[in-house]
Amino acid sequence: MTHTAKSTGYVSGILAAEPWDPGTASTGTGASLSPAKEFTLDRVRVNWQIKALLPVIFVLGVGLLLLMVATITIQAPERHLVLMLAADGAIIVCGVSIGAVAYLIRGPMLELQKKVALVSQGNLDVTVSFAERNDDIGDLGRNFNHMTQQLRESQKEIERMHRTQMSRAEHLATLGELATGLAHEIRNPLAGIAGVIEIIGRDLPVTSPARDMVKDVRLEINQINRILTELLETARPHPPRMMRSNLNTTVEHAVMLARQQVLSQPITIELQKASGLAEVEHDSDRIHQVLLNLLLNAVQAMDGAGNVRVEIGSKDQYARIMVSDTGRGISAEQFAHIWRPFYTTRGNGTGLGLSLARRIVEDHHGQISVASVVGQGSTFEVLLPFNAPAVPSPAS
Repeated sequence: MTHTAKSTGYVSGILAAEPWDPGTASTGTGASLSPAKEFTLDRVRVNWQIKALLPVIFVLGVGLLLLMVATITIQAPERHLVLMLAADGAIIVCGVSIGAVAYLIRGPMLELQKKVALVSQGNLDVTVSFAERNDDIGDLGRNFNHMTQQLRESQKEIERMHRTQMSRAEHLATLGELATGLAHEIRNPLAGIAGVIEIIGRDLPVTSPARDMVKDVRLEINQINRILTELLETARPHPPRMMRSNLNTTVEHAVMLARQQVLSQPITIELQKASGLAEVEHDSDRIHQVLLNLLLNAVQAMDGAGNVRVEIGSKDQYARIMVSDTGRGISAEQFAHIWRPFYTTRGNGTGLGLSLARRIVEDHHGQISVASVVGQGSTFEVLLPFNAPAVPSPAS
């Protein structure tokens, strides 16, 4: 089964109202119409313009007919009377027209104006009463009611996501306090231990079997140092130091270090650079950290022989880095959690690599996504804009 996941900056927008469908429309309360109240469009549909003009056409037609009869058959004194009646009829026609327009158009428009004002004030529990009319005005009312229902649903989703983000912010704040304490309580003694081990290693005879043990201790100290560094980077992030430089060089350095890690393993790491790629504005140290994390994850995802391929290119206004492996892939259960801090499927992992990589990429106004097939491998895609958006200067 193929899975895809994508991480981007939180993006919010306004949902446009979909065309109204009588079979799926709902009331302003968010519930579907009951069979007793369901509105059926079985009457003949007449546009509101025609409805407004029908009384005018009828009265004017009768008036013209009377004038023709008066002109042909009636004598002069009576003819003046007929003309006066026709003038009175014209006034009546105007009154009827104004009344028809007021009933058919102005009333619904005034109601809609009031409801739109309530929506703009944040009240989404509003509906219009003319939604059951079988004309264009009715269509407008149904679309308005459908739009307010969509807005209510969107507001609930935004509130849910806000609660999730707040929970994540509280979690990271707690993590920051913990990381600061760990840095002071562990790093200083660790530096002393590393110094003692270095002295012991120099004093040991060349043939001493303890030299291998000293080497293992050094590796473990470096592992602890790396864990502390990732923890501090996650808890106390700093903005990237953006410089325009060659992305090929940054990626090549990360690939070179990853190759050193697999010298004793049957794993190959291939690199396809992009010739002629424009320089990318990025923090080379931070992007190097992202690539190294992805490469080490790819290596650790393979049991035995395998291949990792790194490809550099471009996509629209972005520089693109693809990291593909032939490893185990990511299961559906793991997919929902891979970007979370401290989530790991490895016993010796910290679970901070992908979380930290995502934050660094987002700090560059980029995107990171992954596609995976269980048993066949995974492909991570990193997109970085060629030109980073300008950061607004603080108000004086």
